[in-house]
Amino acid sequence: MGDIATAIAGLKKELPSSVKLVAVSKFHPVDAVREAYDAGQRLFGESRPQELASKAAALPDDISWHFIGHLQTNKLKLVLPVVSMVESVDSRRLLEAIDRWGAGHGRVTDVLLEMHIASEETKQGFSREEILQVAEDAGSFGNVRILGLMGMATFTDDESVVRSDFSRLTSLRDEICGNLRAYPGLPENFGTLSFGMTHDYRIAVAMGADIVRIGTLIFGERAY
Repeated sequence: MGDIATAIAGLKKELPSSVKLVAVSKFHPVDAVREAYDAGQRLFGESRPQELASKAAALPDDISWHFIGHLQTNKLKLVLPVVSMVESVDSRRLLEAIDRWGAGHGRVTDVLLEMHIASEETKQGFSREEILQVAEDAGSFGNVRILGLMGMATFTDDESVVRSDFSRLTSLRDEICGNLRAYPGLPENFGTLSFGMTHDYRIAVAMGADIVRIGTLIFGERAY
């Protein structure tokens, strides 16, 4: 068994059955994705539109692709026909653009709203107040299905900082779900949380993540 297959087997054994594993294949070649596929992995994450489109064309149709990076509105045509979810909707402008694309193509796109929870200003995402406003207006988006929230913690070895970051995400999800009747445009199954990567996924799982996004642990350092 190769290193990729061994890593996937170990993660599937470790992760609770309720937690979905997104194998983050960005910056890794098609052959590496194929190795993970042959090991039974079917859910992959990409962050560059051209790379995603190229890989999707070269790999089996039963792969489920999540887009997990910053998405420019002029790249929607490369991404939306391919993905099962955009996890990284980080602005109302992008949400509106995805909705318009869906209306024009007869498609509803599943999305997560990316919340800015880290201390680094360079990271993208909505504020708490902006997410609550989008939740209030969710009924106006007929071609997106807002299923939950996504976030990235501060990159640090200080576990208390990571837990504090993640707690802002879980607290907001709980606040919305606890008063879902106030947000009639959200689906009844709203509440999915995607957080946790190679360096902090165990903390994320302990704190209730539904999706973890793991790349380096599976594929090693980026290939290009």
